[in-house]
Amino acid sequence: MPPIKSTDLSWARFEEFSTVEAIFQVVKETVEVSRLTKWFICNSTPELEPATFSLYPQMSPIGPLLASNRIGDQAGHFWKEDSTCLKWLDQQPTCSVIYIAFGSFTIFNQTQFEELALGLELSNIPFLWVVRPGMTKETTTAFPDGYVERVGSRGRIVSWAPQQKVLTHPSVACFVSHCGWNSTLEGVTNGLPFLCWPYFADQFHNETYIRHNWKTGLGFNKGERGIITRGEIKSKVEQLLGDITFRVKAMDTKEKLNMQPPQPFPPVSIVTHFYKG
Repeated sequence: MPPIKSTDLSWARFEEFSTVEAIFQVVKETVEVSRLTKWFICNSTPELEPATFSLYPQMSPIGPLLASNRIGDQAGHFWKEDSTCLKWLDQQPTCSVIYIAFGSFTIFNQTQFEELALGLELSNIPFLWVVRPGMTKETTTAFPDGYVERVGSRGRIVSWAPQQKVLTHPSVACFVSHCGWNSTLEGVTNGLPFLCWPYFADQFHNETYIRHNWKTGLGFNKGERGIITRGEIKSKVEQLLGDITFRVKAMDTKEKLNMQPPQPFPPVSIVTHFYKG
């Protein structure tokens, strides 16, 4: 992996010193505890991270672990899923829809939120966008004047989506994601290219893997005010969808995961669960 910027470390995303200090202590204690552990169960696979598992033989890969691998519907969401978006996807052509979702914790300021909205409008491509409650720092999340009317049926906006069902839908062309590990695994196992928009913590490392190691996605460049502009969003959407290489590499990664053999369980009676979040 190429070097990570210090500003991309998890504690660098917060302004309050107490928050920075708390996160630092969590990382420090995790490192100390890890030295006492013989084996780690890791929700990943050597096909995705060969160098990592070569460097750390005490890590036992058992992934990808996805709720879609189990019988029944996924439960335990913070918000109620809007399954009507699946019917909307049914009406869209194959590989034509941009899916945008930033997980449970990403927060935008109003300016960045509006730039994202306008960038999706300028792309002139169908999109499904998850705008959950509390997604902006403001009391209420406001779209640009007349936005919903202008995008019309080309854009579908929901408060929460059945993400794994969305990502398996043939209409979805790419995933604009915060690059949380669960979302990353869900996108990778469905052969989707990414537009990476990390927020904090391991999401920046996951973005690096997507862009530089797997080469299945692109990132965004921020402008002078630290804002990703509507023009940058439109440009990266066009670049990703206009280059079939990203889709080919994403499908190749999916096939490698489908062909992987079951991983043996570590030969120890007690195993510490290491969560890669």
